[in-house]
Amino acid sequence: VQLQASGGGSVQAGNSLRLSCVGSGRSFDNWSVTWFRQVPGQEQKFVATLNGGYVDYADSVKGRFTISRDNAKNTVYLQMTSLKPEDTAVYSCVAKVSTALNRQYQTYTYYGQGTLVTVSS
Repeated sequence: VQLQASGGGSVQAGNSLRLSCVGSGRSFDNWSVTWFRQVPGQEQKFVATLNGGYVDYADSVKGRFTISRDNAKNTVYLQMTSLKPEDTAVYSCVAKVSTALNRQYQTYTYYGQGTLVTVSS
């Protein structure tokens, strides 16, 4: 399974971006797919996860970000609105077969390359 994240860019605070995570090689059905973000010098931080009909968000993005899935396209999206400078990071998606929501980066099986999001004030 390969994961490809895209959709990053440079925007001003208050604007929106939509990130995409496309999985190839296997269907995302019954998988846990999660977005993390990382700032240079810091650890990966949980952003949002989706498993079946269940979702979970970090407190810092709750109410602003929405994670969703398009099974036909084997793609998971992260819609980001009301972006803030502190959202600036490299965003990456990870996945594993699971029936539970999981916030632990090291427990995932598949890791995609990140996409850079830069938010200026």
